[in-house]
Amino acid sequence: MAKQLGEIVVDHRASPGLPEDIARAAGYDPRLCREGKLYEAATLACCECRCVVVKNPFRTRERHSCSCGNYICDICAFKLSMPDAIHKPLNRYYDDHMKQLRYQELVGEGSPPCLLLP
Repeated sequence: MAKQLGEIVVDHRASPGLPEDIARAAGYDPRLCREGKLYEAATLACCECRCVVVKNPFRTRERHSCSCGNYICDICAFKLSMPDAIHKPLNRYYDDHMKQLRYQELVGEGSPPCLLLP
């Protein structure tokens, strides 16, 4: 899961910071984005949809993970809890697409129709 970890840094040390109403509208705590403040937080990337979430240090619920041990966001975890759900990380979609492109090059099928049709 190390490759899913990241960090966000919002630096207001050399800026006037955000006004309180704009900070609240963006979901920030206004005390953390005033003039002269530096905000750092850990992030996680979902293996299903690749969205990045800022870790909440006060979260008490367990974080979701898939059978491969990778982090899954709450929305994807809900979708995967459905009976007909199939776990297929976004990277696997990319790999399958690249395999198909290589197969088309080997077989000589040419360009896919979606590129040729208007």
